[in-house]
Amino acid sequence: MRRNYGTLLILLCMGCIFVIWQSSHRVDYSLPQVDFVGLFDRLQQAEHRAAELTVELSLVLKRLHNVNDTVTNTSSSQTEGEAREGVNASTSIAIHPNALFYLPHLRQHEDSLVASVHLGKGRSGVSLVLGIPTVRRQKQSYLVNTVASLLYDLSAKQKNDMVIVIFVAESDPGFVSSVTEDIQKNFAADVSAGLVEVISPPASFYPDFSALKSTFGDSQDRVKWRTKQNLDFSFLMMYCQPKGTFYVQLEDDIVAKLGYSDTMKTFANSLSSEDWLYLEFSQLGFIGKLFRSSDLPMIVEFFLMFHKDKPIDWLLDHILWVKVCNPEKDAKHCSSEKNRMKRRHKPSLFQHVGLHSSLPGKIQNLKDKDFGKQPLFIGHENPGAEVSSSLKHYQSHTLQKAYRGQDFFWGLTPTTGDYILIRFHQPHRVQRYLFRSGKIETIADRFYNTTVEVQPKDRSVVERVQKGELPQYQPSTSGFIVVGSFVNGVAEGTVDAAVQEVTAMRLLVHTDSDVWVLLSEISIKV
Repeated sequence: MRRNYGTLLILLCMGCIFVIWQSSHRVDYSLPQVDFVGLFDRLQQAEHRAAELTVELSLVLKRLHNVNDTVTNTSSSQTEGEAREGVNASTSIAIHPNALFYLPHLRQHEDSLVASVHLGKGRSGVSLVLGIPTVRRQKQSYLVNTVASLLYDLSAKQKNDMVIVIFVAESDPGFVSSVTEDIQKNFAADVSAGLVEVISPPASFYPDFSALKSTFGDSQDRVKWRTKQNLDFSFLMMYCQPKGTFYVQLEDDIVAKLGYSDTMKTFANSLSSEDWLYLEFSQLGFIGKLFRSSDLPMIVEFFLMFHKDKPIDWLLDHILWVKVCNPEKDAKHCSSEKNRMKRRHKPSLFQHVGLHSSLPGKIQNLKDKDFGKQPLFIGHENPGAEVSSSLKHYQSHTLQKAYRGQDFFWGLTPTTGDYILIRFHQPHRVQRYLFRSGKIETIADRFYNTTVEVQPKDRSVVERVQKGELPQYQPSTSGFIVVGSFVNGVAEGTVDAAVQEVTAMRLLVHTDSDVWVLLSEISIKV
């Protein structure tokens, strides 16, 4: 199969070269003079284009080989029962067909245009693709909290219409593996569903940064940092380009406003008939910029063309200048035209929270003043009940107020055996429950290793669970059965009709915690 592909592509290449050469050597013999200089120029152009075609066709052949190898390796691994779909594979999507000319070192390493997929299901056909580049930070990593913030209040429908791609922009295999393990550990269900992916570039993708020229008075370290950032964004954008309708550029140290997903799609769709290059959902740097995926190839080519010259946000502004500014008109007109091509949404949907920049030694206490304040809790009307807890509440943030939807509950550090008890005034058949711990800006203050339990009114239900007749549930203590547990700070589910009416619900802690706990949402539907 490989030999047939190679022969076909070599013949195609030779045919292209012959056609180009022939077209470059057409001479009108009716003319008294032959333009040898023009012929020589056209011959050089033909040879240059032939060289381009040779490189591009070689890259296509390499991709075909990669696809064949990936299919073979995947089939073999699945036979052995060792591989998961899409994990530790590679994708042959090139960054950009012209990348070889802006990054000539890639000619020696064609695999540099192939992304390694460490986690992922290859999801595509969604509305939103969120791109998050991450690098090693000297002080503190914000990545897990950033992803948790993005997933915080997404419904099942919203999750199915989105993919989050984490781009580990490092060549150290140990660091890439540690990030992959953290994401798998904290977001296993979302990775399994295809919602979250982790990719990285090969080390050979990056050029020799020691030869960069210093510009704008920046140090060599800063020039290297911003140049690498330009390349990182470019790689990530083109990997994400075929996955969805819109691409959103984020950073790894942000929090998201509740409801951001639907807000972004609604705003973008309301402008679908208008001419714009990108939409801004944050006023800071390159955070929260939404692009049409169809525009990404042009944007990436511009970034690659000038990747050594200026920071990424400056280059983005220059694209606007090239597209709409008239040199014969004044700066005010130019500014007005550029504003027409970038639309600002208020309030901002993303806030920068990182203090330590990815540039070593740089402190950036940047805050978006248009972000406003996040809602601290979401209130619901719950059935009448007496609530109590072994956890001591902080200040006035009591469990009673949280249950009534008036405030959040904030309890001191949980230990094994601590509980929250909801005893109904009368028995109810519980249809659905939701307990959300942590809030978007204090995401760590949540329940860990904590179960959701109900106490059936009919003792026979407990006996059936003990006998294994209701295998979806497990017995607990004091006549309770386990119906769910907290995952990433959230416990949500339904209760089987076989449980019938229940007299109480309980949250039971099974391990000591290092942090306080905050319940921002309690919803019980009967």
